[in-house]
Amino acid sequence: MWKNKVVLATLMLAIAPASFVQKAKAEDPVGVTATEIRVGATFPFSGPASALGSVGKALIGYVQFINDKGGVNGRKIKLIALDDAYSPSKSVEQTRKLVESEEVAFLFSPLGTASISANVKYANSKKVPHLFVVSGANKFTNQAEYPYTTTGLPSYDTEGRVYAKYITEKMPGSRVAILYQNDDLGKDFVGAFRSYMKDDFGKLVVAKSYEAADPTVDSQVVSLKSSGAEAFFIAGSPKFTAQALRRSREIGWKPLTVIVNSTTSVAGTLAAAGLDNAKGVVSSTFLKDPMDPAWEHDPKVKGYRALLAKYVPGSDVAETLYTAGIVQGEILEKILQQCGDDLTRENIMKQALNLRSFSPSMALPGSTINTGVNNNQAWTSLQLESFDGKSWVPFGKLVSAAD
Repeated sequence: MWKNKVVLATLMLAIAPASFVQKAKAEDPVGVTATEIRVGATFPFSGPASALGSVGKALIGYVQFINDKGGVNGRKIKLIALDDAYSPSKSVEQTRKLVESEEVAFLFSPLGTASISANVKYANSKKVPHLFVVSGANKFTNQAEYPYTTTGLPSYDTEGRVYAKYITEKMPGSRVAILYQNDDLGKDFVGAFRSYMKDDFGKLVVAKSYEAADPTVDSQVVSLKSSGAEAFFIAGSPKFTAQALRRSREIGWKPLTVIVNSTTSVAGTLAAAGLDNAKGVVSSTFLKDPMDPAWEHDPKVKGYRALLAKYVPGSDVAETLYTAGIVQGEILEKILQQCGDDLTRENIMKQALNLRSFSPSMALPGSTINTGVNNNQAWTSLQLESFDGKSWVPFGKLVSAAD
């Protein structure tokens, strides 16, 4: 009897660890069940940059489109998109809620340089994938410091150098006025001009800053006009870009004007400035403009228009911010497809850095995403474009970060 008890006890000890291991393996990763994966995002659906919330609305619509098809690898995506009102403190509160209360598997597509800056160290310290953030701030491309972050916009350094090259080649020796937001966004662009122009920067550039909380930039625009500048570069958010465009025309100043990619929305920025006031403005893109006649018969653009009409009710097809949101959704879908059934945070991060020659439906021909251990940026090429009073018209060739 005693011997039998020893044998039984030994068998139980042998079985218990195996049972425990089996149970541990069967447990779902954070934010994942057999039928669902939870993904967190923050957007400025309200506040001074609410126009940028259109990116989030389009992403929500694309996720619904994915779910209506059955999800990805048998799982639906539960996208929890919270409003941070373009406020860093509010964004911190909402991001912590997503990670600690909602227990999302990862963070995807948060928008706004200041808000992302407030959360990037937190996300990386928690080892929560912080993927394709909608900002071009140079610091987010530092993989050594932020190994869990990837970016969804060309870096401001890349974009800024493209503009500096364009202005100085088109108008050599001309004085350049820069209006910039006094934060990472504006300072990175100013730094790009400084690094490209070198000694000429101090001789030819006059710059004025504004704070995101300022009511207007009228006084800065008047001051910049008085400098005699023949080129005007605006590195700010949509609201202040619209103000600057309108004010410069009101005071009779018509320099060669360049604005940043994130403010090219016809409905959200240029209409507020007055389309006539925006005529001739130059910027850049890495995506197709659904209003461009060149893409009228493009099957992918037709598909985009149909998707937008069904899943983002009331959206304006001329609003390019929706295009950005749909493309973000395609990136999300691609990552999850590559993950297969391994939805651990480690594998999600691995696949985010393993996108190869991926071309979302609205990407310009030749523009592909190639992330890797040495590149956490989705986009490294840009196409210059000018506004003709109705839509953006591309010109020149696709310019890569290496050019």
